[in-house]
Amino acid sequence: MSAIDVQQLTKVYPVAIKQPGLSGTLRHFFQRDYRQVKAVNEVSFHIEPGEVVGFLGPNGAGKTTTLKMLTGLIYPSSGQVRVAGQVPFQRQRAFLEQITLVMGQKQQLIWDLPALDSLRINGAIYDLSSQELRQRIHELAEMLDIADKLTQPVRKLSLGERMKAEMLAALLHHPKVLFLDEPTLGLDVNAQMAVRKFLQLYNQRYQATIVLTSHYMADITALCDRVLLIYQGQLIYDGSLDRLVERFAPYREVTAELAAEVSADVLSAYGEIQSIDGCKVVLLVKREDLTTKVSQALAQLPVQDLTVADPPIEDVIGRVFDAGSV
Repeated sequence: MSAIDVQQLTKVYPVAIKQPGLSGTLRHFFQRDYRQVKAVNEVSFHIEPGEVVGFLGPNGAGKTTTLKMLTGLIYPSSGQVRVAGQVPFQRQRAFLEQITLVMGQKQQLIWDLPALDSLRINGAIYDLSSQELRQRIHELAEMLDIADKLTQPVRKLSLGERMKAEMLAALLHHPKVLFLDEPTLGLDVNAQMAVRKFLQLYNQRYQATIVLTSHYMADITALCDRVLLIYQGQLIYDGSLDRLVERFAPYREVTAELAAEVSADVLSAYGEIQSIDGCKVVLLVKREDLTTKVSQALAQLPVQDLTVADPPIEDVIGRVFDAGSV
């Protein structure tokens, strides 16, 4: 059985139309006109237990609306969805005990109390015994490296420490399906790496299914082999990240450190010039020409060092959304 099964999921919002001026305001008050906006339009996909899937899209594409339908916070207009074998919008206890939703811009911990007090409240909500609660707090706190911060008021914690504490609170009941909406939003590089490492460990230890949205592509490349791309409410891609890169990045990025400066006219024979900074040159070379062009450059240019890499994943995803299709 799939951990998440989505069929033709659609969400339509009626949006009131108001004309400017006093007459428009009066008409809007007594007789409103509406237009129908499809925030999510017939989206279908399956996610197996234990998968970590990136859910990507530009702002307003329908990512958060989809997550809210998957977690039962809003009703779909049409379509079918089952998460952990349950219908989300029925909000049954058997469903709520198996899922969690973490949003980087929201918090559940009580601001003026130590995080430990909020965790005890969560433990009571999920009917955890005192021994079980202590065991889970200790285990997750060790994984998150935050054990010594739980007795401090939440307002005294740094942003990274608060996010770790929020993660602990959200996972206290050991959910099988995690929905993470921008979990590293606003965190510094070290805190982002700590959260990614924890999610990898949690996934390996508990075989949890994770659906992750993030504008930090490092989160996606570190955690997800598979990505779903949504654009204007429609799912435009479902597949591996590597295959997406191969399709939308037909060039490889070749960076060469030269012993002496070489003119642009000479360098253009080896690829499309991306940048020249003294003796450092960055070229874009077609994948099918890569072996030949690199061999020629090594033989004919004063190369001291040379590296080959894919273009930044941000550029690849940006090209997909610019195209609006795959």
